[in-house]
Amino acid sequence: MPEREIREARDRQAGEIDPAARSVVLIGLMGAGKTCIGRRLASRLALPFVDADAEIEKAAGCTIEDIFESHGEAAFRDGERRVIARILDGKPVVLATGGGAYMNEETRAKIRGHGISVWLRAELDLLLKRTGRRNNRPLLKRGDRRQILETLMAERYPIYAEADIVVDSMDGPPDETVEAVLRALDGQCEDRPLRRAAER
Repeated sequence: MPEREIREARDRQAGEIDPAARSVVLIGLMGAGKTCIGRRLASRLALPFVDADAEIEKAAGCTIEDIFESHGEAAFRDGERRVIARILDGKPVVLATGGGAYMNEETRAKIRGHGISVWLRAELDLLLKRTGRRNNRPLLKRGDRRQILETLMAERYPIYAEADIVVDSMDGPPDETVEAVLRALDGQCEDRPLRRAAER
């Protein structure tokens, strides 16, 4: 058996994706479930999970809320762009991005070159339900949550639609959405399907 086939068979047994695979980048509005789904997806794909917001806070030494208050949104977006670029220049991961990250043209280009983008599309009522659980989202402190989310949806959804894959984020068990993402990824990579960790 050729060496490449032996290596691929060994990878399949280990439940790991091909080392040449690209990162899986989750995009979507706050409350879409990027972190929750991302952790489970990373486990299924045997990849590290990285939360871009957490990496930004680590690099800045303060919370995102503090960055917004002390330096403004523009400074945050610039740091976000640089952090995401650094992550994507590394080994493949499952990356959960902030809601505004994909709006940056340079970041979109970086994701296209190094990853497979997955938009977790969610309806307004679900976003309202989920974002109501936390009070640390700077953009939602500027007025009525429903109105703000409606505005963000109108602005961002047309850009999110450029993603390689669109999956509806459901108000049910997270694993249902994870399975939908896995099916979509397999379809996106028909010539070299993403190899999952051993089915649980």
